[in-house]
Amino acid sequence: QVQLVESGGGSVQSGGSLRLSCAVSKYPLSSYCRGWFRQAPGKEREGIAVIDNEGFEKYRDSLKSRVTISQESSKNTVILEVNNLKSEDTAMYYCAKGPRYICAYNIHGENFYRHFPYWGQGTQVTVSS
Repeated sequence: QVQLVESGGGSVQSGGSLRLSCAVSKYPLSSYCRGWFRQAPGKEREGIAVIDNEGFEKYRDSLKSRVTISQESSKNTVILEVNNLKSEDTAMYYCAKGPRYICAYNIHGENFYRHFPYWGQGTQVTVSS
């Protein structure tokens, strides 16, 4: 069974930075798309950034100046760095994984997250002013 485990969330003051990690185990395919998402209370889950096994990256337009997605050399861990945090960044952050073709889809689509079959349990990020 594919397992994803996020870590690195917490409470931070506005203007600060966070580094979120997601470890994945037992994924059966060598090609993949990995993504980071977030969901604030009362809002839809939105895509932040994705990366595939070839290193192709895609970002949400409104966040791309403040976030970076990367993979550890072993490619079992995907990282999301978020800088200049704002109160509106407060949300549960999730990582997900699925077939490589998903990375070509529109990250801004309201149903983009529904294409990913595997999800972590989420890590809470709270930004205080």
